[in-house]
Amino acid sequence: MGSGQVTSSEPFDFQGKHVTVAGLGVSGVPAAKVLHGLGAIVTVVNDGADERARAQAAELEALGITVRLGDGDTLPEGSELIVTAPGWKPDKPLFAAAEQAGVPVWGDVELAWRLRGPDAAVWLAVTGTNGKTTTVQMLASILKAAGLRTAAVGNIGVSLLDAVLGEERYDVLAVELSSYQLHWAPSLRAHSAAVLNLAPDHLDWHGSMEAYAADKGRIYEGNRVACVYNADATDKPSTEDLVREADVEEGCRAIGFTLGTPAPSQLGVVEGILVDRAFVENRQKNAQELAEVADVNPPAPHNIANALAAAALARAYGVSAKAVRDGLRAFTPDAHRIAHVADVDGVAYVDDSKATNTHAAEASLAAYESIVWIAGGLAKGATFDELVTKSAKRLRGAVLIGADRGLIREALARHAPEVPVVDLDRTDTGAMRAAVQEARDLARAGDTVLLAPACASMDMFANYNKRGDAFADAVRELGSGEG
Repeated sequence: MGSGQVTSSEPFDFQGKHVTVAGLGVSGVPAAKVLHGLGAIVTVVNDGADERARAQAAELEALGITVRLGDGDTLPEGSELIVTAPGWKPDKPLFAAAEQAGVPVWGDVELAWRLRGPDAAVWLAVTGTNGKTTTVQMLASILKAAGLRTAAVGNIGVSLLDAVLGEERYDVLAVELSSYQLHWAPSLRAHSAAVLNLAPDHLDWHGSMEAYAADKGRIYEGNRVACVYNADATDKPSTEDLVREADVEEGCRAIGFTLGTPAPSQLGVVEGILVDRAFVENRQKNAQELAEVADVNPPAPHNIANALAAAALARAYGVSAKAVRDGLRAFTPDAHRIAHVADVDGVAYVDDSKATNTHAAEASLAAYESIVWIAGGLAKGATFDELVTKSAKRLRGAVLIGADRGLIREALARHAPEVPVVDLDRTDTGAMRAAVQEARDLARAGDTVLLAPACASMDMFANYNKRGDAFADAVRELGSGEG
C-alpha cells in the first residue's frame, strides 16, 4: 500500500502543497487544522455525511478548508500527500489510487513525527495486542517519579500532534501506538520500544496474522537503545522474532521481560521482587532490585508483565531503580481493567470489561484460582476453544450473555463439560443484573466472580465502560442487600 513509499524523515515543506486528509473525527480534524496552519492547501474527504460529519465539515470550511463528504474513495486531483485517520483500511480505493499516482500516505503519528522540532522530546513507544494503555500509563508514572517532564500520548490521553506542537515542553513521551497507527508511520524511529504480546486481532483490517505482526514490528525500526520483547511469549511470530527482523541503529540491544528468573539482558521476577539484569554493570553476575510484586496494582501476572515492560523502557532511558519503584507504587489503573469492585459473602467481584478479546480474557482468567466467569458479547470472528481449554480447571461456573454467547457455550460443552453454565437468552442492558445474580448463586466463599467477556460490548452497551459500570452497579446492589 501507499504507506511504505516515504521512509526518510527529512523536513517536509507544506507551504502551498495539496494535502488530502482522509477521514474526519478524532485525528482528522486536528490534522486538517494543523496542515492548514502550515500553509497547505487542504482537502478533507470522508465516507459518511451524518450530522456529526456535517458539523465538523462546517467548522473546517469556516477556516477555508475544503471538505468532501460521502466520498472517501476518490483521490482529489493534484494531491501531493495523504494524511489518513489510522482506522482507514489499507485496501481502500483511495490508497490504491495514491499508490498508482506515487502519492505518499501518512497517518497522524507520521505527521507528528515529521513536525517535531530540533529539541523534540524522546519517544518511548509501546504496542501489543493487550496491555498497551496500562503499560504506557505505568511508564509515564515512572518517568514522572524520576522528575522528568512527560505525558502518556498517542492512542491514549494527549494527542501526539498536541504533544509535539503545543506550548508545553516535554523531556520524554510515553507513546501508545496501535497496529493501525504503525501501518501508516513509515519513518517513525523511537529511542526504545516494546511489543508486549501478539495474538490474532484486527485481522479483517490487516488481512492476515503475518501482516498484523509486521505492522506491530514496525515499532522497532530504527530504535537507538533498546527493543523490549516478551521472553515468555509462545505465539508465532513472537515479539522476539520481530526484534530479530528489525533494522535498528548500531548498539541497540534486545531486552527481554519474563515472569520467571531473568537471564542476562532481561528483566524478571525473583522471589516476589522485580529485578533488572539488563541495565546493570556485569549483568552476567549482578541484578538490580526494582520493586516488589506487591508494588504493582493489581499484581495479576499479565499486569506484572506490563510493569516489567514499562520498567525496561524507563531503564533504557536511564531512570533509576528508585523511580521505577516509586512510579509503580503511584500508578492507579483505569477503570474496568481487572478492577476489584467488592467482596460479598466471601466472594470477590472483579470487573475486567476491557477484556474484549480472547487473549485479554485468558490473561484475566489466569489471575484467579476459582472463578465464576461472566462472558459474552460480540465475538468479532473469534473462536473460544483455546481459551476454554487453558482456563477450564479454574472455572467454578459460567454465566453467558450477549449476541454470540452460543460460541462460548459450545466451546465449554466441548472442553469443560463439567462446568455448570447459565445461558441468559437476553441482550437488554438489564441482563447484567441478572448475570451477577446468577453468578452469586454459583459462587462459593473464596471464589472470584469475574467479568472478562472475551467479546466486544456493542450488542448490549455503548462501550466496554458502560458494560463494566452495569456490572459494578449490580454488584453494589448485592452488597446492599437489594439484589
